Amino acid sequence: MNKIVSHIIRFVLLALVQIFILNQLQIGFGILIMAYPLFIFLLPYDLNISLTMLISFSLGFCIDIMSNTFGLHTSSLLLFAYLRPFIFKRYASQEDYEMNREANIYTMGTRWFIFTFGTLLLLHHLWFFLFEVANFGEILYILRKTILSTVVSFLVCVGLQIIFVQKPKIR
Repeated sequence: MNKIVSHIIRFVLLALVQIFILNQLQIGFGILIMAYPLFIFLLPYDLNISLTMLISFSLGFCIDIMSNTFGLHTSSLLLFAYLRPFIFKRYASQEDYEMNREANIYTMGTRWFIFTFGTLLLLHHLWFFLFEVANFGEILYILRKTILSTVVSFLVCVGLQIIFVQKPKIR
C-alpha cells in the first residue's frame, strides 16, 4: 500500500480512537490516555519540520474541535512535533536513520523507542496539563497527572505498535 495512503488511514484511525474511545474513558487519578502523538512519532525521519508541524496542527485541531479542549491538544502536539528532530538527534546518531523510514520500536529498537518516545510524550503531557490546570499552585497535581497519564499512554502506544505496526522483513 502506498505510504501516503497508510499515513492518512493511520491519521484518521488514531483521531477517531482518541475522540470516541480514549477521551471517553474515566480511569481515575486524573489520568488521560493520549495515543494520538504516536502518529507524529511514526512519521518518516526526513519529513520536513514545516510539514510535520502542519500535520500536527491538523490532527490536534481535529481532536480539539471534537473534544472541546480549546487548543490544548493542538498546542501540545505542535510542541511534540517541534521537539521531535531534536530528541531524535539526542538519542541516536544520524547514521542510525534511514531516509523515508518511520521511527518505530522495530526499526530503531526498544531502548531507543523508550527514551525518545518517552521523553517526547512526557513533554507533550506536561505541556497539556500545565495549560489545562493553568495554576502553578497545583504543581503537584499537574505532575501527578502528567506522570500517571504518560505511563498509561506510553503503554497503550506500545500496545498499538505491537498490534498495528509491521515488523520489517529480515533479509
